Formats: sequence, structure tokens, C-alpha cells
Amino acid sequence: MSYKKVLYIGGQKSGKTALALHHTKKLAKTSTPIYIATYKNDFYDKAMQKKINNHKKERKNIFTTIEQPKNINKVIKDNNTYIIDCLSMWIFNNIDKEKQYFIKHLKKIVQKKANIVFVLNDVNTGIIPINKMSRKFVDISGIVGQFLTQYCNKVYDVKYGIRLKLK
Repeated sequence: MSYKKVLYIGGQKSGKTALALHHTKKLAKTSTPIYIATYKNDFYDKAMQKKINNHKKERKNIFTTIEQPKNINKVIKDNNTYIIDCLSMWIFNNIDKEKQYFIKHLKKIVQKKANIVFVLNDVNTGIIPINKMSRKFVDISGIVGQFLTQYCNKVYDVKYGIRLKLK
């Protein structure tokens, strides 16, 4: 069996999650796909909680949800279908780590015998951030995106709910 790795990348509110969820369901065929939620609401942000609730409604009861904000590799098992939404939050949760941590972690994930759909915010098309932490976040996001485009079978750029196949 050939396992697929797919990357959906796009800006905030671009529609990437909806498209990635649909793609994940198709890959899962008859099995229940697994949604890995990476957001950790440590700041008790009401707007983000609303966004989380909307994503839960969007998934309905079609997905099994696993909340894993830091160590994604720990929850991915062979012979399943996953969506990781989103890698940007995972990067944020691990921002104290160096870039090698992210590459090492992702190498383990892409080697899994599982279908995996990755969701990543595109934050690399704006201006250079003014503070050190923001620059690090943008840099690591770019490194993660470049790494995944090498290992994914398909890569889609999403704008306004329209996906453009890059690979």
C-alpha cells in the first residue's frame, strides 16, 4: 500500500483547513481519520476558542480528535490517516527549540506508514518581523514548509478557498 503525504499551505482564513479535511476524508476511504489538534489555549483567548469550536463543528463526528500541541510524532501510528492542523501552532508551541528539532521531528513523521495531511500557515510573504521571536517563527515556518514540500506527494497553495496544485 502506498501512503500519501500532502501539504496544504495558505494564509489565515484562506480555506486550507476545509480543503485539507475533505482531502483527508478521501484518503481514509472507509476508516475513521484522525485529527491532530495542535493549538494549546494557554492564553484563554476567546477569539481562538471560537475558532476551535468552529473547527470542531466543521469536523462533525467524522474524525477522531487527538489534542497534541508538542510531540506530534508520539501519536501517529502506522496504517491510519491523519490531518495535522496546524503545524504553525505546533511551531509556536515549540518556539524555544532550535530548527534541528523541527526537522528531526518531521523526518520521523514523514517516515510513518500512514496517510498524513499537513496544514501550515504561509507567513513568509510579508515583511521581515521587527522582533527576534517573530523572525524565528517566520524562519522556522519557512524551513518546515521547504522540508515538507520535498517529502509530500502533493502540495497545495490555498487562497480564498481555491487550491492551486504546486506539486
